[in-house]
Amino acid sequence: MGLEPLFQAWSYFRRRKFRQCSDLCSQLLEGPTGEQEPDSEYTVFQAAWSLKTRALTEMVYVDEIDMDQEGIAEMMLDENAIAQVARPGTSLKLLGTSQGGGPSPAVRPVTQSGRPITGFVRPSTQSGQPSTVEQAIKTPRTALTARPITSASGRYIRLGTASMLTNPDGPFINLSRLNLSKYAQKPKLAKALFEYIFHHENDVKNALDLAALATEHAQFKDWWWKVQIGKCYYRLGLYREAEKQFKSALKQQDMVDTILYLAKVYLRLDQPVTALNLFKQGLDRFPGEVTLICGIARIYEEMNNISSAAEYYKDVLKQDNTHVEAIACIGSNHFYSDQPEIALRFYRRLLQMGVYNCQLFNNLGLCCFYAQQYDMTLSSFERALFLAENEEETADVWYNLGHVAVARALLQTASSLAPHMYEPHFNFAILSEKVGDLQRSYTAAQKSEEAFPGHVDTQQLIKQLKQHFAML
Repeated sequence: MGLEPLFQAWSYFRRRKFRQCSDLCSQLLEGPTGEQEPDSEYTVFQAAWSLKTRALTEMVYVDEIDMDQEGIAEMMLDENAIAQVARPGTSLKLLGTSQGGGPSPAVRPVTQSGRPITGFVRPSTQSGQPSTVEQAIKTPRTALTARPITSASGRYIRLGTASMLTNPDGPFINLSRLNLSKYAQKPKLAKALFEYIFHHENDVKNALDLAALATEHAQFKDWWWKVQIGKCYYRLGLYREAEKQFKSALKQQDMVDTILYLAKVYLRLDQPVTALNLFKQGLDRFPGEVTLICGIARIYEEMNNISSAAEYYKDVLKQDNTHVEAIACIGSNHFYSDQPEIALRFYRRLLQMGVYNCQLFNNLGLCCFYAQQYDMTLSSFERALFLAENEEETADVWYNLGHVAVARALLQTASSLAPHMYEPHFNFAILSEKVGDLQRSYTAAQKSEEAFPGHVDTQQLIKQLKQHFAML
């Protein structure tokens, strides 16, 4: 005996089989009269309609809590800057030296903006983001981490494309014909409809209108709607309005997610100290909350306070000893603190946990080399090359092999695979200059300068080579 259709659709949803759930709900919604909106007196239509909106939403859902990578447009067209010259230690955009006695940026590899490369790739710590409009224009579009369009807009465009793929026969709900005030009076349907409009259709304006009507119907006592209004304001770039909504929601209901959303606003406003205070206040109310501790560690890492970041990452591991980001960042910190043996233990822990990718074996190879475990070095790099998924990852492995073998041929291979990276060109130029091949050294140095115009060592090398050529 088969299951009742609505119960079967709910079972599909619980098992994350959203396509089957959506198809079965469509059959229920057709009904004897072809009704497509939840106006029927039969509650089964309302349930099927709500369940289908949730299934379509889950198919394209992206967590909004993680900090977005700030694109070139957000950096150059920022209308929320309070001061052009911020005090040291109060801004994420201010280039500065390492704080708190951590590894020096001169030793630890840095991004083009001067910030140390983290041990874990996050949306806000991509190293290839161009810092000026000129660099964004010159950057090749084939580079994986250098997109001239903004990261936020690119992600939303992809979400819109994905939403069309989930319903190829056309939109499930015609938003232009919806009576939002009617749905705002039905809280259970309104919440599912809001998430469908916000995540699936990416229509922030209609989502904001629905949220405003719903919170007014709830007499401004429902904290959930205030959070959704804040998310809409954030998506529209109205950060101060979003801040007011999130603060109001926190007064009504203390939630970790709301704290994370509010901290996200402060980080976009370039107020890391305020975000830190918010996280620490949140820890007083939610002791041991991993996401809050990890948020503090990320901010300290962005502010170049590597030692404080490492301490908070250790606190994360006290609460969750399988936290991949904390393990990777602590391992990276030990490696750049001249402790490759300790770093090797953390990376092996990741391997035991099932992390199996090119980056991990690349780091294992470097740790084995500097820990003088040469028998494992080449085998780790070979595994990393086998697992590389694109040319940039392959170039990174060959670049490290070039350091291990001190071979110009390997560095030349890395530079040919990823011409937008300045490191292989610069190291090839240095090695060529050491062996007396000055012409090839000068050519490689010019390519390094094109990839990273602000690299001081490259400029000094070019100056030395020009002086040498002038004496000939």
